[in-house]
Amino acid sequence: MSVNYTEEQVNYMVKAYETQPTRETVDALADELNKSVKSIIGKLSREGVYKKTVYKTKTGEDPITKKELVEELAGILDISANSIVGLEKSPKSDLKNLVDTLRQYESNGQEGDDGYQLIWRGE
Repeated sequence: MSVNYTEEQVNYMVKAYETQPTRETVDALADELNKSVKSIIGKLSREGVYKKTVYKTKTGEDPITKKELVEELAGILDISANSIVGLEKSPKSDLKNLVDTLRQYESNGQEGDDGYQLIWRGE
């Protein structure tokens, strides 16, 4: 079995990545060592130093699926998520807005009671 990386290359990669743990460093190492980006990431992972970048939305928030929003909504309303599963077809921004709005309400029941009492304020 052939060796893909010499000990010196591995030490160099680890030191470079620990100094600046970014995708740009990985790309530079791949170019410099004439290896693929996947190979560099794999080796850094096996060495225990690679940190996977965490995906964020355009607004900088952690991503959440429509299914998770519907499940959270079901929890807020104390109903089965299966009973509102059709809401997963709604626009994500609408689901997020609904969940965020309901999160602002606090339980207004008597001591020991849980839940929400939503009062219609329409005309």
